[in-house]
Amino acid sequence: MIRKQNLIIYWSFIWLLGSCNTSKVALENRVLTKRVVAIGLDGISVDGYKAAKHPNMDALMADGVLSLTTRNVMPSVTLPNWTSHLTGSGPEQHGVLSNGWTKEKVILPSIDNDDDGYYPSIFKILKEAIPDVKTAFYYNWAELINSFNPHYIDELSFEGNDEYQNNYGKAFDFIVDNKSDPIMVFLYSVHTDHAGHNHGWMSPEYITSIEEADVHIGKFIQKLKDEGLYGDTHFMFFTDHGGVPEKGHGGVTRQELEVPWAITGPGIRKGEMLTEPNNSVNTAMTISYLFGCKNIPLSWTGEVPMTIFETKE
Repeated sequence: MIRKQNLIIYWSFIWLLGSCNTSKVALENRVLTKRVVAIGLDGISVDGYKAAKHPNMDALMADGVLSLTTRNVMPSVTLPNWTSHLTGSGPEQHGVLSNGWTKEKVILPSIDNDDDGYYPSIFKILKEAIPDVKTAFYYNWAELINSFNPHYIDELSFEGNDEYQNNYGKAFDFIVDNKSDPIMVFLYSVHTDHAGHNHGWMSPEYITSIEEADVHIGKFIQKLKDEGLYGDTHFMFFTDHGGVPEKGHGGVTRQELEVPWAITGPGIRKGEMLTEPNNSVNTAMTISYLFGCKNIPLSWTGEVPMTIFETKE
């Protein structure tokens, strides 16, 4: 009798383990995507997002879910946080501790590496899971690519001197040219962060930089709509850190560590705020979930915020 009770307890425990962590295993609830376009603006604080006028981003977010309490990783600086967004892991896993990180300047070794010595990113996961997927990475801060293996990126484009408009055009052309294939595009600009450093977070110049980016985001999205490529695309918007007026960033205040994060597209709730806890390490996990990937590295720590999805009847 005791032995039977122990077996019941054991199998109940195993069932409980399986029922937990549903963001990683509830594959039957996923909404498979055709393409993901991830727009990243550097250094956007929640206060800055609220103060700036960005009608195009507002219209985009009206089609999806927005979080204004997403927590980033520490330290609240650029490279560790973008790495965390796109690798589903924090610095304690990937080992990128500062903006000066390179493969030749490692202080804390990552706990997992590919054959070229890079921590596994969303681009690697997609390339290994989906043979015909096309990936692109557009950026204008030179060091940003240092923590990602370019082997898994089909189009890599750097634009200097804080310029970013040409990359928006390249991203559009890439999407059109590969519209029949699954696509993952990361479209990034650092000019908003530089405006904060040069003039102060919440300065008129900083707010203007966000509003200028919104104009180009609007033109980019309108072109996709004109091509009939908006409705079956998942868009994401996220950033790496906020900032403290006149002091930049790198600290542990909410102004530096809590940031906007948003997602729109098929199967995503519309016009809602994300109220459950969210973190930057969830970004890559959410993208992999949308693409139906099952090859998630054990080293990844992110989850999928499942309440972003519409409830199936």
